[in-house]
Amino acid sequence: MTSAPGPAGMIPLRLILVSGKTQEFLSPAGRPAADVAAHVFRHWPPDWEDERVSSAAILRLIYQGRFLHGNVTLGALKLPAGRTTVMHLVARETLPEPNSQGQRNREKTGESHCCVLL
Repeated sequence: MTSAPGPAGMIPLRLILVSGKTQEFLSPAGRPAADVAAHVFRHWPPDWEDERVSSAAILRLIYQGRFLHGNVTLGALKLPAGRTTVMHLVARETLPEPNSQGQRNREKTGESHCCVLL
């Protein structure tokens, strides 16, 4: 748990809860998001105790406004080397559907939006 650059292949993460509480963790670049969440659950910080969740399975990481799927590795995100990466950590049963799904639903209903510029 440090904000200084870690050993080679390790990514410093600053995780932020909805309450605004933060904690820093070091994680291997090859670790999937679900494993990061499981690690945080197993090493739940004492000052987060009042926000403890019942299972690691409901912890989700958000990076740059997007939920990370459990199998996405930190290395695949091409995080800047030697810098602490900030992510949000939230408790949520399921991931939201991707935006492309909403687009497909609009196409199925025949909805169309068009504008003409004169």
